[in-house]
Amino acid sequence: MKASISREDLDRIRHLAASCKDEICGLLLGGEGRIEAIRPAANVAPDPARHFELDPALLIAAHRAARAGGPRIVGHYHSHPGGEAVPSATDAAYARPDGSLWLIVAGDVARIWVAGPGEGEHVCFAEAALDIM
Repeated sequence: MKASISREDLDRIRHLAASCKDEICGLLLGGEGRIEAIRPAANVAPDPARHFELDPALLIAAHRAARAGGPRIVGHYHSHPGGEAVPSATDAAYARPDGSLWLIVAGDVARIWVAGPGEGEHVCFAEAALDIM
């Protein structure tokens, strides 16, 4: 699979990540294999330095906007400060095998993953090609 994102949106995510010591997070909006917009979200996790949790109010508003004809949620992004741009064990524990995109940034590295079915109810992340437009 391949996913495309504008250089402007990717640079914005990288800037947000570089300017915060905690994990940053947000939504990826668009269509099949296309990230057309990003929506930064507050990280409301109890320990935002090690985990992320999207602000539920933003998530609900984005679902409502999509039902009203706006762009749909195709996934989300988050950062791994001081880590690698690969899904962590915590990411796998909270992910659903629904085909959503997981864009992870760590420093200047950005990689995108697809959350698919693994063994039982577990998730298996497959890396996708990230096409920067």
